[in-house]
Formats: sequence, structure tokens, C-alpha cells
Amino acid sequence: MAFIEENENGLVYMRSTLIGARHAFTTRFGGVSGGGFATLNLGSDRGDDPACVRENYRRLCALFGVGIDGGAVTDQVHKNAVRIVTAADRHVCMSKVPYEADGLVTAEKGLPIFCFSADCVPALLWDGEHGVAGAIHCGWRSSVSDILFNALEAMRSLGAEPGCVRAAFGPAIGRCCFETDDDVPEAITAWLGGDDEGLFDRRADGKTMVDLRAANARRLVQLGVPAENIDVSGECTCCLHDKYWSHRYTRGIHRGSQASGILLD
Repeated sequence: MAFIEENENGLVYMRSTLIGARHAFTTRFGGVSGGGFATLNLGSDRGDDPACVRENYRRLCALFGVGIDGGAVTDQVHKNAVRIVTAADRHVCMSKVPYEADGLVTAEKGLPIFCFSADCVPALLWDGEHGVAGAIHCGWRSSVSDILFNALEAMRSLGAEPGCVRAAFGPAIGRCCFETDDDVPEAITAWLGGDDEGLFDRRADGKTMVDLRAANARRLVQLGVPAENIDVSGECTCCLHDKYWSHRYTRGIHRGSQASGILLD
């Protein structure tokens, strides 16, 4: 298991060797945005030039072999809703998404699905045996409200089995930079039923450093996904803010978004 950097027509992205379907975790490289949004910003509501964002989306969609309006996207509110999408949910670029969902699941071939992040944990799920995939935004609030449970249930409704699912958690803020108050580790401990060993570093000043990717990986194991079917990126978006968008590093100012997408062939 490993994450590999790829470059297609100048668009730089990461992929996991564990996922057999076409997929990508984008970086900041390969787009046309300028200034503080340089260059591959996929956030349409951050203040970037809309024409640049459209071109960035065109390049992303081309990576998956579809037109600019050819994919389905999340509309993220840091909750636990997971939507099953079909071709009818193809999103017209830059238009308002007509639903709220921090996660998408599909069995539709030829329909790339995308979630977005800028420190939160992106998860791509794939059951190649049964032809089901998911793209899940695992912020800490959506994580502790058990979005991964909802995602696996949605996948199961389409014929997937947890034991056949492979998962990749992409670049996200790491334990090194995710400093929190007590509410976050307390919520994670409750969510995991007390199975929190090794997830936190308590500091003398009362703050806690949290490994959110490892927490989500642990939850997938609890839900029946084999540990050997889970790949976790070691890259921290805050540390590597020149490569990835990081909300914490930029304090939300001139901050773009990266996308994580997967396609069933």
C-alpha cells in the first residue's frame, strides 16, 4: 500500500495503489488560478475568478474522461448525510447543488463522484467486486456523527460488502498540526466506544493533538473493513501548505479547495 504522485497534462494528483478504480486526490498544482488561489483551486465560493475555477474543473473532469458537467459533487455542511447518486445527479459546474451531503455513493459506471477538502480527511471507498464506490468528506464533526457508518450502509444497499471494500484516506491535517480543545478528543472517544489508544497527544497547556485519519481508519475496521484494505496518506496538508490547500494554515484567507474523486469504469 502506498500513495503515488501522478502528473497528467500538468495536473498533479495523488493516488493509492490499493484502489483499482480511476481516482485522484488533487494538489494545488495544475490549474489556472492566480494570486492566493494559485493554481488548482476547486472551491467555487472562495472569491476566485469564476472563469479560472471553471477551467480548473474542466481539467479535473478531463482527468476522469468526462465533460465539465459530467460528475456528481458533495455539498458539504459538516454533517453525516450520504447520498446515493446516479447520472441524474450530474452537476452543472458552478451551479447550486440541490442537496446537502458530505458523502456520495454510487454504482453508476462512468459517473465520477467528488468530495472537497482543505484539511479535513477525504476518504475514497471502493468495492470492485460488487461495483460500488464512495467519496466521503470526514471532517471531525461528520466523523464523530458516524458518516462512515452511513457510507457503508449506503454502499451495502447497492450490493457492496464491508469485507470487500478498499479505502484510501487522502492528504489531510495530521496529528502534528491538528491542535484541539477537549471537545474533539472527547467526541472521538465516544464515537469509537473508547477505542482511542494512540490517537491523541495530550499537552501540558491543555490542548490535544489529534490523529483524525487514524481515527477514521479505526472506525472502518470496527465496521468490518479489513485493516489490510485501508491505505492512509502520511502527508499533512498544513505542513505541506505549498502543495495542498490548508484552512488552518491560511486561516481561511485566500484558501482554495482540493478534490478527491473516484470513477467506476
